[in-house]
Amino acid sequence: MQLRIATLALALALAANQPLRAQAASDALPDIGSSAGELITPREETIYGAITLRQVRESGMLLEDPLIEGWINSLGYSLVAASDRKQKEFTFFVIRSRDINAFATLGGYVGINAGLVLTAENQDEVAAVLGHEISHVTQRHIVRAVEAAQKDQLPIMLGMLAGIIIGATGNGDAVQAAVAGGSGLMQQRQINFTRGGEQEADRIGIQLLARAGFDPNAMASFFSRMHLATRSGNQGPPEFLRTHPVTTNRIAEARERAERIVGEELANTYDFAKFDERAQNPLLPRDLATGVDLVRIRPDPTLFAWARERLRVLSAPSAIQESANYEMQREANPSDFTAAQRYGEALALTRANRANLAIAQLSALSREFPDNYWAELALAEAEHTAGEQARSDARYDALMARLPGNEAVLLSYARSLNERSTRESGQRAQEVLRPLLLLGAYDVEFQRSFARASALAGDTLRAAEAYAEAAFLSGRAEDALQQLRTLQQRDDLDYIQRARVDARIAYITPIAIEMQRQGITERQNRGFAPQPQ
Repeated sequence: MQLRIATLALALALAANQPLRAQAASDALPDIGSSAGELITPREETIYGAITLRQVRESGMLLEDPLIEGWINSLGYSLVAASDRKQKEFTFFVIRSRDINAFATLGGYVGINAGLVLTAENQDEVAAVLGHEISHVTQRHIVRAVEAAQKDQLPIMLGMLAGIIIGATGNGDAVQAAVAGGSGLMQQRQINFTRGGEQEADRIGIQLLARAGFDPNAMASFFSRMHLATRSGNQGPPEFLRTHPVTTNRIAEARERAERIVGEELANTYDFAKFDERAQNPLLPRDLATGVDLVRIRPDPTLFAWARERLRVLSAPSAIQESANYEMQREANPSDFTAAQRYGEALALTRANRANLAIAQLSALSREFPDNYWAELALAEAEHTAGEQARSDARYDALMARLPGNEAVLLSYARSLNERSTRESGQRAQEVLRPLLLLGAYDVEFQRSFARASALAGDTLRAAEAYAEAAFLSGRAEDALQQLRTLQQRDDLDYIQRARVDARIAYITPIAIEMQRQGITERQNRGFAPQPQ
């Protein structure tokens, strides 16, 4: 069924329709208790959140790009590291939609639409929205709202809502519309309309901004721009304003809080040089968990413009049209055409099969910005697309030597090798990806790439494992179990391989059962290569 994303999330919305048990004063920072563990356990939180992400991925709305994922995770975890409750695990992701919205769901899963980044004027404004959503999670607003509904009513609500949506839409496009507009994750709607919860999330979010070294006024600035959007056009306000209602009072309160929090931090002589211990969070992503301080966790502000243009290209419905848009902008104002826009234009040209034109532009950018490897990586990809394999390989090898273990570089190189479809290229791709084997268990792009490389190399056992993992991470738990059980019957598994397969079956089985219990069915395979025999 194509409606399972909306039905699962909207069921949580009905749960969220119940009033919160306690509301905090606007400036309080309470450690709010809840019945967590009675109606919904931390493990169930994680399962529900992971299921949501997997279903979004299967819908095709998840924007999967290692560079963007690294950037948004650095931004999000720089805020998490500044939190008093930094022990909470988070997963940050980007939705392939130009609508303006952001949301948090169970298990610390925080999503942000590409359109919100395209609308923001700087990195601090994106951080402000993430800080707000992180605060909804750390203050357990979502869990408390879900717990307000009886747990055994969820399957009934799922079925009821499925019928409502089918009758109202009559087509599968409703799922993508729901996800894109944010209505597919409407459990936050009622939470956000609760004044106490919103004030609390604003206050803690602003505090996180100040502690992590961002501009604490960024939240009020972004709210102001969204408020102005209600007066423009005939299409109504952005979805962000429907799930995060903004008033002039709220903007004023955000500015007042920012001013007060900055004063408090200065009065306390807050020493960011001693803040390193907050970054020792074992739950930080692998590239952020090595004892770095907040300044090193926080992305370079100048990278924001490049990330925004990359998102503009990756979220565009047509690379050809997007490259034409860049060309018009450049010709209209050549002196105002920024380096980031040149980068975006080159990406669009490469994706529009005009890589030869992109190479010259990216070569100039890589010389102009030698410390920004995004341009160099894009150049290697453009050379590969243009058929200049020797140059591309040499550039990838240099990037690997310069940035050992960099996920974006390794995945990009492996993808170019896999596209050659030879046994030798598959073996080389396996070698390239091997550093990520222990770290890429939850990365679907890694699993797909490693599966393809292993199949090309003739390593059918590892290919079968990776295809099963890719299926699971794409929301197809039963499909993954079927593949793993088939693999389990093979008599050529060694002890370690069998133990690994048994462990994955034990892990995935309860998740598949929960998905069945909630009425979440699976689509047919979405283009995955068949399991090697």
